[in-house]
Amino acid sequence: MTGSDLTAKPSLRQWLLSDRPQSRWQARCGRLYMIWRRFSENRLALFGLAILIALLFVAAFADILAPHSPVQGDLRNARLLPPGTEGYLLGTDDQGRDILSRLIHGSRLTLFVIALVAIIAAPIGLIVGTVAGYAGGWVDAVLMRITDIFLAFPKLVLALALVAALGPGIENAVLAIAITSWPPYARIARAETMTFRNSDYISAVKLMGASPLRIVLFHIIPLCMSSLIVRVTLDMAGIILTAAGLGFLGLGAQPPLPEWGAMIASGRRFILDQWWVAAMPGFAILIVSLGFNLLGDGLRDALDPKEAGQ
Repeated sequence: MTGSDLTAKPSLRQWLLSDRPQSRWQARCGRLYMIWRRFSENRLALFGLAILIALLFVAAFADILAPHSPVQGDLRNARLLPPGTEGYLLGTDDQGRDILSRLIHGSRLTLFVIALVAIIAAPIGLIVGTVAGYAGGWVDAVLMRITDIFLAFPKLVLALALVAALGPGIENAVLAIAITSWPPYARIARAETMTFRNSDYISAVKLMGASPLRIVLFHIIPLCMSSLIVRVTLDMAGIILTAAGLGFLGLGAQPPLPEWGAMIASGRRFILDQWWVAAMPGFAILIVSLGFNLLGDGLRDALDPKEAGQ
């Protein structure tokens, strides 16, 4: 073996798969690479990821991709045209508006709802669950009973009540969905925390003088992130359906915003003769919900500690 062979730098794959990482950065990159390898073995998960990427692309370039205005129509010449007629690929609605353009711009509202609900609900559930699981005693009892109160009501019914009290609108709909979405995350975080709090790792951190706040923020919460990410991803389909249900009932996004649930509501009058008015937004909801479910299943398998140990 020559000296050049001994001093040769390892390839990127060897560097990522090294069983003796030289830094935390290398260890984290190696872990992410292994997660990606397990995730990429699931073709359905890759299909779900492709749907999500396509949704992000369509939402980002909606102004360029949309062939017509999403809010202005032609009542005289383009009312209820079937798909493929006069340049309208998916047809038009009762106001003469291009359904494809409305679906493209409606993807922004869908991502808006998903992102805000995840930003609001996931941290609330994570903090409540970790504090309850680590503190125990009366703190755990009080926080979990509050969680049980929210869980006692069906999500859509509670969201309807909150939106009815706050008033219709996309912002109030997001707030109502977020308020009804955090209890399952709190349950998961509490269960994870109760398995970690008596571990040797946490005991060592206590002996080093770490405060309970520091233990929860910097040691417990990172350990709960994998399960939370999977649950949030799987819940995205339910969030989309809840938002569409509120829009269908007229309590979500208000006209002329191209929200998919509101589009289905406006097209239900023509379901027998002009089926495409309601079917096209329903198909869009189906595809996006399927994509998030497939992505969540793939992440669950990729982040499973049992799979990592094999």
